[in-house]
Amino acid sequence: MKVRLPLQPYFFLAVLLQQLNKLVNWILFTSFYAACCATGMCMATERLVLAHIPPLFTPLHMLVFGSTLFVYNTHYLIKRSAPDVSDRFQWSQHYKLWHYIALSAGMVACVASLFWMPVNVFYACIVLGVLSFGYSLPLLPFKNKKRLKDFGWFKILLLTSVWTIVTSVLPMLYWGKSLADYPFEICLRFGLLLTLCIAFDMRDMQTDLDAKIFTLPNLIGVKNSYSLMSFTMLLFIALSVVQYLRYPSVTRLTGELVTALATKLAIDYARKYPSDKAYLALVDGVMLLYAVLVLWH
Repeated sequence: MKVRLPLQPYFFLAVLLQQLNKLVNWILFTSFYAACCATGMCMATERLVLAHIPPLFTPLHMLVFGSTLFVYNTHYLIKRSAPDVSDRFQWSQHYKLWHYIALSAGMVACVASLFWMPVNVFYACIVLGVLSFGYSLPLLPFKNKKRLKDFGWFKILLLTSVWTIVTSVLPMLYWGKSLADYPFEICLRFGLLLTLCIAFDMRDMQTDLDAKIFTLPNLIGVKNSYSLMSFTMLLFIALSVVQYLRYPSVTRLTGELVTALATKLAIDYARKYPSDKAYLALVDGVMLLYAVLVLWH
């Protein structure tokens, strides 16, 4: 005689997993997660220049968090194509309202935070804003290439530079620190972010090629792109060691070495199991891991 197990617990478990999946989608696809990553990286820089863990709620963090929401949700709303495997693109088609809500919240946070910004940070934000929106919006006066992203070779340098400035230069300007005192922090941050941007460009290779956008991976090929990522991560490690000699912190150096290993694992996993969730949660998540490890005291 067969004994039938009650189905109710399994039903509730299935519903719970479904709701958790929806929550993860919302966190990733509204760029709330990316905003946390950007703010965390910003705080990691502040940990170095202030020699203590910065407060969580500051106008600078409001600016970084809000601008990430504003820029990325604007980009998702106007984007009309995506890689062949894009759970994010499908989600955006069904939940556009969330993009509008996140965009509006980010815009309010940006505007509100600017009232407390030093003048030099305010001017830097104007330049960053023009570059960020020029990336996706057709603002350039050219016939065929009206967006900055249409210049494939320039696309990756733009993204890496903007993220580097936001997460390393802006905190130094905000707290009145000299950039010349922390050159290795800026350079190693650029190396880490360049690695992550190359990974995302590799994901978008076919989509960019179809749009006649010849990004770095399309120009040098897959094999050379992975070799370049290995080189930039070795450079990141080398610069981390050099910075340790200047500003000794075992916690920070350990966090940077663990981040380098995590970057390798995340990129290998995303390559084997490509999906927007893998890239957004793991590859982008390297930034948040880095921040947590550096801030851990």
